[in-house]
Amino acid sequence: MNLMELRKKPHLSASGINDYLDCGLLYKFGRIDRLKPDSRPDAMEFGSTIHKVIAERHQRRMQGNSILLTDIQKRFEMHWMKAAKSKKNIKYKEGKDFETLLAEGKVLLDVYYRNIPDDPFSILAIEEAFAFTINGLSVPIIGAIDLIEEDPSGTIIVSDFKTAGKAYSTDEVDKNLQLTLYHMATKANGFKDREILLRFDCLIKTKNPQFKQFYTIRSEADTTRVVKKILKVWEGITKGVFIPNDTSWKCKGCAYKKQCDAWFEKQDN
Repeated sequence: MNLMELRKKPHLSASGINDYLDCGLLYKFGRIDRLKPDSRPDAMEFGSTIHKVIAERHQRRMQGNSILLTDIQKRFEMHWMKAAKSKKNIKYKEGKDFETLLAEGKVLLDVYYRNIPDDPFSILAIEEAFAFTINGLSVPIIGAIDLIEEDPSGTIIVSDFKTAGKAYSTDEVDKNLQLTLYHMATKANGFKDREILLRFDCLIKTKNPQFKQFYTIRSEADTTRVVKKILKVWEGITKGVFIPNDTSWKCKGCAYKKQCDAWFEKQDN
């Protein structure tokens, strides 16, 4: 499957569902009206760049090759420089800029390189695009799984790469919607009868950077809850219900703040 092609048709995704749940107006501006955002948060671009480098490291593993830390850091510098030059609308937080994030990225990747477990897992896929349907939903759920592995016992390990400002709690990992969708996608695309473990590979951007892996599983009850939530989200979207959440902590850094202010100021006929 090709994720770019899947995105050309009506669909839902983990990020889209979370956008709608966070703020209906955010979903409308970005995914219905397709308005150009005023800016792109530095954390988002930074995380995407780290993600690319980790994916490349796994590509080398899949080919039976190793990679040195210096090479990983050079790849990060190349990707980060390309991102900074090609995307002029990156919005840096106070005290951050291209150089500080370049240095932070190299430190984080050093932590990652020195702490990633040498697991005896076989890599089955990297950046694996998926699409699946659920009963009652007229569009597919789509996305891409960062890493799919298999352990010696035949258990499937589905991983997502994350950068975060703090460690995840057990409750956050166990209730994460994205991981639930990855579980459902894996079951729907060839691994229906296999045991599946879900994992976050997380680089934590604290004063003393950390790398942690968070494992979890999903039950039938977990997927039932998510399906009901998704059906309600789609019902709201199809009925044109886009409720703004202007009390969210995310408002301050929202890329659609100008459009949101204009929406509130507009006189309804």
